[in-house]
Amino acid sequence: MSAEETYRDRSVLIHGKFRSEKWTFEDHILPPITTAVSFRLRSAERGYEGFCQFANPDFNRDTTPPVYIYDRLDEPCSSLLEQTLAFSEKGDCAVCFSTGMAAISAAIGINVRQGSHIIYHPAIYGCTHGHITNWLTRYGITNDAVNLNDFDTLRAAIRPETKVIYFETPSNPTMELIDIAKVVALVKEINEGREEAERIVTIVDNTFASPYAQRPLTMGIDLVIHSLTKHIGGFGATMGGVVIGPRKVETELLLYRKDFGASLSPDAAWHILTYGIPTLAVRLERQQESAMRVAEFLDLHHKVGRVAYPGLDSFPQRELAQQQMRDIDGDFAPGAMIYFELKGNPQESYQSAMRVVNHLAQNSLSITLAVSLGQIRTLVEHPASMTHAVVPPEHQAKAGIAPGGIRLALGLEDVRDILRDLEHALEQA
Repeated sequence: MSAEETYRDRSVLIHGKFRSEKWTFEDHILPPITTAVSFRLRSAERGYEGFCQFANPDFNRDTTPPVYIYDRLDEPCSSLLEQTLAFSEKGDCAVCFSTGMAAISAAIGINVRQGSHIIYHPAIYGCTHGHITNWLTRYGITNDAVNLNDFDTLRAAIRPETKVIYFETPSNPTMELIDIAKVVALVKEINEGREEAERIVTIVDNTFASPYAQRPLTMGIDLVIHSLTKHIGGFGATMGGVVIGPRKVETELLLYRKDFGASLSPDAAWHILTYGIPTLAVRLERQQESAMRVAEFLDLHHKVGRVAYPGLDSFPQRELAQQQMRDIDGDFAPGAMIYFELKGNPQESYQSAMRVVNHLAQNSLSITLAVSLGQIRTLVEHPASMTHAVVPPEHQAKAGIAPGGIRLALGLEDVRDILRDLEHALEQA
């Protein structure tokens, strides 16, 4: 048992590995930010050693002192962050990227080739939808949007060329959950009849829940993705992404990052490592408390037709939420994201939503009209016209994205101020 395994997750997320080959901590409590693109090599032989180490499956990056060569390949701040992120999701390895979309592209990219087939749940982030349906199709990679909670339909949709099943849980923006255990069981059954190279890989974007509230790798998922820009970064000041999974994927992820040029900057890695990860638990605990109070308020409001928040008794997948959304202490963790729909027909609810978010933009201090989520500031947005505008209307309907739907990401403001500002805005609906 390693030293950090004797401590609770909260402590390890603050301090990281008890000892690390990535940096000497004899003097520094925090690692300095590396600002050099290239690293000095004491000899040609050392340079050769470094290139032999890079993306070498026989080289354990966690136990052998690395030879740093060039920032795009590897550098200390990102390496230290990757160690802590792997621990947070209980994975064997983590590889960081410059953005969440770069991480998504890599996680899918290393598992598909021309002729491959992707299955994805209809409710996913708009840019992920665009990546799968617009860009990947140009390279002969086909796809189907399938309700992953309809297991007969999912089974029927799987083809011999299906290589990836991709989903978010909770889904963006609808908060729909996917039963991870059932998807894993089905894929395991199908993979038993396949060669290793042809097996289906399950990929979950865990950004909405964060490692604080859910850890899909422990439930049998192959790869987990996070936008580090969101809950893990926490302050809305840096962008980043990460793919976490088994050791066997590390080599391809590192090579993909090198060749596609999507490395995380040392400055961003340092800020996430120093401020984001150490405060994740305390931030989510407070944000989750506020989310519960706000969800209860919205659930009773006469202008709100429906509220989707896993903590509510009225949440249709409450039992599933209780099973798989658990915090680092094992307690129920419904998260800090809310999706709610205003009453009225599609056109009426769309206009009502626009009035609500416009009122908040012009009059609210505690709620900011802006995309993104998982910050210390409460953010609101209108998915149909903003984050999911790239998704065609018919696909929005299939995904359950209502014209009058509003996404709310709770921050750390006083919840009484948030409730007051929401009440005033809903008067405009």
